[in-house]
Amino acid sequence: MNKTHKNAVLWVAIACFFYILFQSISGGKENIVTLAYSDFIACVDSGKINNVVIRGANIDGITMEGKIFATYAPKDPGLITKLLEKNVRITAASAEENATLLHFIFSGLFPLLLLASIWFLFMRQIQSGGNRALGFGKSKAKLLNEKSIKITFNDVAGIDEAKYELEEIVDFLKDPNKFKRLGGKIPRGVLLIGPPGTGKTLLARAIAGEANVPFFSISGSEFVEMFVGVGASRVRDMFDQGKKNAPCIIFIDEIDAVGRHRGFGLGGGNDEREQTLNQLLVEMDGFEENSGVIIISATNRPDVLDPALLRPGRFDRQVVVPAPDLNGREKILRVHLKKMPLASDVDPLVLARGTPGFSGADLANLVNEAALLAARREKRLVSMEELEEAKDKVMMGAERRSMVMSDDEKKLTAYHEAGHAIVALNIPESDPIHKATIIPRGRALGMVMRLPINDRISISRVKLEADLSVAAGGRIAEELIFGRGKVTTGASSDIEQATKIARLMVVEWGMSDKLGFLSYADAGAQEVFLGHSTVGNKNLSIETTKIIDDEIRNIVDRTYKRAEIILKNNLSTLTLLAEGLLEHETLSGENIQKIIDGEKLEKQKKPDVSKPSRRLKMPTTGSSKSGVRRTTGNSKKKSPDLI
Repeated sequence: MNKTHKNAVLWVAIACFFYILFQSISGGKENIVTLAYSDFIACVDSGKINNVVIRGANIDGITMEGKIFATYAPKDPGLITKLLEKNVRITAASAEENATLLHFIFSGLFPLLLLASIWFLFMRQIQSGGNRALGFGKSKAKLLNEKSIKITFNDVAGIDEAKYELEEIVDFLKDPNKFKRLGGKIPRGVLLIGPPGTGKTLLARAIAGEANVPFFSISGSEFVEMFVGVGASRVRDMFDQGKKNAPCIIFIDEIDAVGRHRGFGLGGGNDEREQTLNQLLVEMDGFEENSGVIIISATNRPDVLDPALLRPGRFDRQVVVPAPDLNGREKILRVHLKKMPLASDVDPLVLARGTPGFSGADLANLVNEAALLAARREKRLVSMEELEEAKDKVMMGAERRSMVMSDDEKKLTAYHEAGHAIVALNIPESDPIHKATIIPRGRALGMVMRLPINDRISISRVKLEADLSVAAGGRIAEELIFGRGKVTTGASSDIEQATKIARLMVVEWGMSDKLGFLSYADAGAQEVFLGHSTVGNKNLSIETTKIIDDEIRNIVDRTYKRAEIILKNNLSTLTLLAEGLLEHETLSGENIQKIIDGEKLEKQKKPDVSKPSRRLKMPTTGSSKSGVRRTTGNSKKKSPDLI
């Protein structure tokens, strides 16, 4: 019987008790006939009264026919004589004896019984698992037993190295004596480190599913409350529950919320967080050997964790869960795609090539968007068309076809995007063009998406300078076609992007000839681009700061001049591509090459991303003789190539 049924039965029992009590008190009173005093005297005179009970002025009695009656008698000194003359049996009682035992219970004990029952139910309810109004110090960890965990390593793809690191945790939970015989000790704590969405929580649940053990899950923020000492109490209670359910796994997500460096900040909230962290450290040290409790935590900010958490004996094993590579993305896509009906043209490998930098969560979102799109179109199968459109939506944002743009704005946007594309086509180090569009997506009026052929691990200096030149292509095209006075604010994101790249080259990557092999970045910087901080060091001298600014300007000016030369030498091609964008609005890398070659596009085709390595040919104009490559794919969040 569950908790809801027990409460219902208790309430029904209480209601029945009070109903029976009320019936006992009022027992039979609905059959009593109330007589007027004159009618009572008439019945006495006619000999119809059998017996009476007199309590002060109240008279109860029974007639010869067995009917019960009641009346109220005024002070009548001749009443007793008259009753005796008619042979009526008389019973007398004092007025103070009017309250019987049942009346006493009803009037005296009933309110007390009612209050006691309400208090009992209230206390029972607030101590139950749902509300816990008085249980501040109880752990909020959610327990999933081994029967409810259906996730295994087969459901986790793309992070094979991380799974290999954690296989011995599974072996220990299944057979602890296997390690104890050889004198080995399993790590008490495992810290999963990786960007958001890479599958840290999923991996922890897969460990519990493989080992077939209970799984406690809690967030680091759930330990800290406004009441001092509550967090430490919850830590103790959580570990007590873990020991009772051993072997088990305790998973603490976002542990940086409670495990930050101690000694920073002011106020009671910080003191409470430090007390919670201290209790966590003590509990991890207090485990008995081979107790069967494994602590797994996850964070994407390992740099802020207290060193005491990371020392041997606590979270001494750190497992990096990175973004998946090409093979990993293909495996992840296959895991998600097997849950839906697919058309025969769906190829996970093609999608994986077009999504470098995507995390597992990004890929899951892509597949879900494709399913929603197919449902809106009332299709029974999800095809490659929906998956490609979903990929563009995730990478570039949703189309805003309802936005009204004037012809002049469309023309300027077309030349702006064509400028980006022409510069990219003339620099071999630039990534291939995946798609160009003048349809507004997200916050952009148009864009040129360039995607690398393979996963990008490091970036060369020539590649960075190529990106800077491509970023400048849009503004330069506006100026060459419409004049300097007609340039717009459309290049604001290009300028911001170019400035960030150039600053990183100078202050962090040692790509400045004047500053050399030194880092001038601020260790406390918060802004991040490509995994690197972009805020300058405040402790630098004025002279060094001036050199940094000059070097940044020199890099930007040099790459800007390069893009300007390319566009001046390819003005006719620029105009041709801009007219193609005005006509078709969206062009794939393949169709861009056809327009450059002078071919007429009869019908817009979907981009062919299955042939990433074929190089395109560029018609020679002026002194430009550079060739270009075609596209495959990448993420707008992980690459500077979304212009």
